[in-house]
Amino acid sequence: MRLQDKVAIVTGAGQGIGQKIAVRMAKEGAKVVVVDVNYDLCHNVKAEIEKAGDVALAIKCDVSKRDDVEDMVAETVNKFGTIDILINNAGITRDGMIMDLTDQQWDAVMNVDLKSVFLCSQTVLKHMIPKQRGKIINIASIAGEMGNVGQTNYAAAKAGVIGATKSLSKELARKNITVNAIAPGFIETEMTAILPDKVKYFFVKQIPLARMGKPEDIASGCVFLASDEADYITGQILRINGGWYV
Repeated sequence: MRLQDKVAIVTGAGQGIGQKIAVRMAKEGAKVVVVDVNYDLCHNVKAEIEKAGDVALAIKCDVSKRDDVEDMVAETVNKFGTIDILINNAGITRDGMIMDLTDQQWDAVMNVDLKSVFLCSQTVLKHMIPKQRGKIINIASIAGEMGNVGQTNYAAAKAGVIGATKSLSKELARKNITVNAIAPGFIETEMTAILPDKVKYFFVKQIPLARMGKPEDIASGCVFLASDEADYITGQILRINGGWYV
């Protein structure tokens, strides 16, 4: 129960990594706000958390839109009174080789994967700064550090998340607010499930631990960084990738 009575917002929590983060944080005692653009998905996660006897709130929110984000944060504070933890997990891919990428593909990824970190962090900080306490954890990607063919937009957005994490950590340290990022490697999610077996095999061959990671691996990292055990850690990128990129 390392997060007992803490209030945690998890964006993109309707499925995949976000869903596992939300469920795990609830098990650790947090009151979890399950945020997703798809209300049915976040409602299902809320029901899963409550079935286990834990506390959750489901909110439909497009985290790339300021009005949606401000309404989501206001509803959270109205329900729970405060915000202690923000997990900026929401993300999408719109892959394509550079000569085929459209403006729409570029803008969609930038807005959901990077702009949302700015909007959610800025809005939540209005409640963290006055109490001089808070934890922000951004979900980046191995692609933001080493790049990937066909993912110029995604890699650029996640590199931006890493840069924002480092800058925010320095800006907010004096407020006793820590900002860290997790850079997952090749993880078993709905996003990677659609890849052909030969593509999965190609990637796994490059991973020293010789397997894909699980969403639970990322959730464990989030719990640690959100806990009091990580109070002296800020501005760091926690690589959870099986040794693929070190």
